[in-house]
Amino acid sequence: MRAPAWLTAQPIAHRGLHDARLGVIENTLTAGEAAAQAGFAIECDVQLSADGEAVVFHDFTLDRLTSGQGRVDALSVSALAALSYKNCDDRIIPLATYLHQIARRVPLIIEIKSRFDGDLRLARRVAEIANSWASHVALMSFDPNIIQALRELAPHLPRGIVAETSYEHGEWEILSAEQRSDFTHFTHIKHSQPDFLAWNVRDFPAATPTLVRHFGLPVLTWTVRTPDDRAQAAQFADQIIFEGFRP
Repeated sequence: MRAPAWLTAQPIAHRGLHDARLGVIENTLTAGEAAAQAGFAIECDVQLSADGEAVVFHDFTLDRLTSGQGRVDALSVSALAALSYKNCDDRIIPLATYLHQIARRVPLIIEIKSRFDGDLRLARRVAEIANSWASHVALMSFDPNIIQALRELAPHLPRGIVAETSYEHGEWEILSAEQRSDFTHFTHIKHSQPDFLAWNVRDFPAATPTLVRHFGLPVLTWTVRTPDDRAQAAQFADQIIFEGFRP
């Protein structure tokens, strides 16, 4: 499908409009509400709970942001909700709850996290939830297999690949050599067939975003934090995913 105009119409608040100094923590409902009230689109992340629910949270583990420890997917949605964030009163909430509060007020771009192991349970659950809204909701992931699956699971929703130039640094050690090559050279495009690209702002200029833009796919860029980032984004992308300031 062709990406809708609303996808690039307004700046996108990365994990909501958060500011830890003010006790507004990333991916919480408070951060989402702040972004919606300011008129920004929102990017949020989702993980899978032990009982198969999609919850709004970025990390695979709980330690950085909450009173809990260990993997997110080791706990049920009710156990996750019982944990407190370290610096605010919010709780980890299901995607369905987040959508109920936020969706239809501003666009929402949902990043589906992946361990790149072929597990599509989270993608299926997100699609099930998002299909019931089907308005100003887009889905994206670093995992091309998830984007390919979403062509059938959520055919009416915009689907995007999150990408960067190199997959050699530490966080990508879980990838096989074949996956690393596929991601680097963007050869998965023939089966992932994304509707848009979300590209690392540190990696402009680059061939991949230039080519997809040439063929009509919009390019979002993350995570824009500085004046230099904004200058790169203005030259090479169609909209920013930002944090740490208000555009």
